[in-house]
Amino acid sequence: MTKYTLSDLGWSEQFARQLDDETQDLTPARIYEVQRDLLLVLTETDQETGQETGQETGQNIGQKSLIPTESAGEYAVGDWVLSDGVKAIHRLEPFSNLTRKAAGHVNYQQRIAANIDTIAIVTSCNADFNVPRLERYLAMVSSAGAMPLVLLTKADRADDPRDYQRQAERISPLVTAIALNAKDQEDVAQLIPWCRGGQTLALIGSSGVGKTTIRNSLTGENAVTQDIREDDARGRHTTTHRSLVPTPYGGWLIDTPGMRELQLAGMEDGISAVFEDIEQLAIQCKFNDCEHGVEPGCAVRVAIESGELDEDRLTRWRKLLREDAINTESVARQRARGKAFSKMVKKTMAGSKKRKGR
Repeated sequence: MTKYTLSDLGWSEQFARQLDDETQDLTPARIYEVQRDLLLVLTETDQETGQETGQETGQNIGQKSLIPTESAGEYAVGDWVLSDGVKAIHRLEPFSNLTRKAAGHVNYQQRIAANIDTIAIVTSCNADFNVPRLERYLAMVSSAGAMPLVLLTKADRADDPRDYQRQAERISPLVTAIALNAKDQEDVAQLIPWCRGGQTLALIGSSGVGKTTIRNSLTGENAVTQDIREDDARGRHTTTHRSLVPTPYGGWLIDTPGMRELQLAGMEDGISAVFEDIEQLAIQCKFNDCEHGVEPGCAVRVAIESGELDEDRLTRWRKLLREDAINTESVARQRARGKAFSKMVKKTMAGSKKRKGR
């Protein structure tokens, strides 16, 4: 029977500071899976008996199912909650929060995972490698408040995997890029420093790039993997849901399904971090409202003309900022409508109760 302390689960002083007199009798629990109407959580276990702290002996010691007190969408894998043993009474503020605009024609942000120390963007040394998509992922990771890592799989099939590493590292000073063969245990062992000692590592990226193979190597699991399609180097989804799983090194791993649609919302800070080179040049422009077109004294244009900056990168920066602004505004409008509707419902119900009491 595996026994966990709060520290083993990733608990830190940041979470302890959020406790107060009203919550001190509640049990901290970390979510390892979110279902439609249940939260599956891990709790601290007594190191002598293996019993969950403050709970009676039972099956699945250290593991519980909690009823969410809010919509299940308010919770994410990796969240810390405080429970009374039956319900999740309160969700603690995470130190990192991975989100995206929900796929499709909907206007809300989807929480993907929380309290992650490092997020590894997994791509391949083949046709899947795509600089604009990496820039999107990096902006999302930077906005989440986690450290980014780029994993370049299928290095054993590439003529020069170092070339892919150089391309990834040129995107931003934030990038640490590692080329590896996901099927080689010694290669994957390079990732152990990011998933030990209570640290949490998350894997994100397209389908078929080797996330599940890496997961199997780091956790000792035997999750099913699928081969990529030869025509476009893309794969099928093998991971169907997000889950937090332990590694033998004392840390945790979150594997995520492949993302076919990745739109940014509320990530201006992340975009600024990834494109810091352009933003630093823009500060040097003669005019504060320079659009980096034909204006005189434009430091960005000078950098493009000298070859210091690629014009395609400027175009992608503008595109992401425009997309983020539009999506952020749409999400904000949707939230405002939701709050207005909720307020109207409460007012109507209050009026109805008042009339019935007459």
